[in-house]
Amino acid sequence: MEEEIKRERRKRRHKRVRSKAFGTKEIPRFCVFRSNKHIYAQLIDDTEGRTIFAVSDQELKKSPRIRISSLRGKKVKEEVIRTGKVIVAYKVGELLAKKALEKKIERVVFDRGGYKYHGRVKAVADGARDGGLKF
Repeated sequence: MEEEIKRERRKRRHKRVRSKAFGTKEIPRFCVFRSNKHIYAQLIDDTEGRTIFAVSDQELKKSPRIRISSLRGKKVKEEVIRTGKVIVAYKVGELLAKKALEKKIERVVFDRGGYKYHGRVKAVADGARDGGLKF
């Protein structure tokens, strides 16, 4: 019962955020979805109603270049030490920014998906900013 209420509240918040955030081909919407285990990010062109591309933390596990276990406890920014799921979310943001810049997309509209701008959602945004995206 309580889970349904939480889910419904998030959907309402997401509707409110979506009423203001609209993506085009040049400036797509950067959407974040957070589950208990994973984090997903995608760039969406709302004019055509299609996803340009998507990135998830599962792609990081497949990549031989990035070892998640070795990233724990590393200092990412000056004062902030990130561990566990937050550092993985940061890396997802960096990967999304890298793919976006390859497709010559530099600006995006951020859609937090009804979640608080805190923790993993903020880490994805920070990773994308540090990767070179502007929003």
